[in-house]
Parts: sequence; structure tokens; C-alpha cells
Amino acid sequence: MRAICPPYELVFVPVDLTPDQKGGIAELAIAAKASMLGIVVSRPMAEGSRYDLVFDMGGPLMRVQCKWATRIGETINVSCRTSRRDGTGHVRSTYSAEEVDAIAAYCLPLDECWLIPIADVAGRKALRLRLTPAKNNQRAGVTIAEPYRLGAIAQLEERRHGMAEVGGSSPPGSTE
Repeated sequence: MRAICPPYELVFVPVDLTPDQKGGIAELAIAAKASMLGIVVSRPMAEGSRYDLVFDMGGPLMRVQCKWATRIGETINVSCRTSRRDGTGHVRSTYSAEEVDAIAAYCLPLDECWLIPIADVAGRKALRLRLTPAKNNQRAGVTIAEPYRLGAIAQLEERRHGMAEVGGSSPPGSTE
């Protein structure tokens, strides 16, 4: 393990985790963060479904696929692909709205979670979330991370199709 030292705490980052271990850690961290925010979290009884968790925020249930995210500079990289085996061999694909309602991502070095509606990533292999604006002030094709941060916005509104969406707080980073 190597240590990363943010201003007031010491975080140990395991260096030799398997993909299954990373996925398990991501699921636990996302479930814990959602629970701390008052979201009721459930898990399918058996493996093999396209989603890992179910969020109950008082409206329609939300099927959530959990992902381990990596940080490279000021960017959080979220894989939106799945890799599994079936009767024909190794299958790689992306997620659709018929399978999941959102992708949640956990980044260990930041100890942060993001919740991305499937409409924003359906059919995409990956999403890069910017922690800070681009240095050249480019906005086209840039996805800022803050609106997706789990818990960044206190008030959740229901979208027309039942997906929770952020909105209504001022400033946007407010949790009060």
C-alpha cells in the first residue's frame, strides 16, 4: 500500500486490487454514501443482473450500476462498459435505459461518488468528468463533475420519467 496525504488525513490506497475487488469496494462505498444521505439502498439477492444496487428515494426505484473510477489529473474517468462471459464467450457491451437507470462511480483517492443518469451515458464506452474547468476555457465536450457528485445538491427533483435529478439549490454545491 502507498499513502496519499490530503491536508488532514491519511488514506491508504491498495495497489494490487483485482477488478472484482475494485468493484466490491465501489459498491460498498456508493451504498454507504447513499445511505448517509438518507437514500434507502437495496441489493439484488443473486449475481448476474445488469445493476448492482437499487436506490429508493421515495419515488420509482432506481437501478444503479456501480463502477470504480480513476483520477488522472483533473479528470475522473468512468468506464461505462460491461465485460462478462456467456455461452458464446467473452461479451463486451455498454448499458441502456432498459437495463439500468444510472451509473454510480466511486473514486478511492478522492473518496467521492458520482451518480450519472443513464440518459447521459447510454451507449458510451466511458465518461470523463472534469473536477475543474478546462485551462483553455473550453466548454464544448467538457462534462463538469460537480453536478453529478452524489450528495452535492440537497434537493432532488423527479424527472418526468421517474429518474432523480439534481436541482433547486443555490449555490449548486450547497447541501443545506
